[in-house]
Amino acid sequence: MKIMEEFKAFVMRGNVIDMAVGVIIGAAFGKIVTSLVNDVLMPPIGLLLGKVDFSNLYINMSGKVFESLAEAQKAGAPTLNYGIFLNNVINFIIVAFVIFILIKQINRLQRQPKPAPAVPTTKDCQFCCSTIPIKATRCPNCTSQV
Repeated sequence: MKIMEEFKAFVMRGNVIDMAVGVIIGAAFGKIVTSLVNDVLMPPIGLLLGKVDFSNLYINMSGKVFESLAEAQKAGAPTLNYGIFLNNVINFIIVAFVIFILIKQINRLQRQPKPAPAVPTTKDCQFCCSTIPIKATRCPNCTSQV
């Protein structure tokens, strides 16, 4: 029973719950960013690059000739799929850049904390109206006691 109580205390700590919420929101945010990359950004990039599809780039290591990667994989031929790797690298770079831009904008939009009010270090002499240090007991200009 003591283990269950310790486990309950562990789970109910704020850090664990905050982390769980962060993971869930992160997964949902990841889907949004992936959709942005795959559905919004990659089609124009593919169009600019002349409809190049890196996913069909591979090295056939079996010695037989195949028309496509799917055909080679269906036949069970060993292949080095460097095109899929290139797609993943490009996707990672785009996702990282999009997240960078989003976080930068979120940080810009967050309210900046107001600076603490400045503590006065000077005061005005009531006799000659000159500025004197706040701790002064006599004005250096008119020699009056303040």
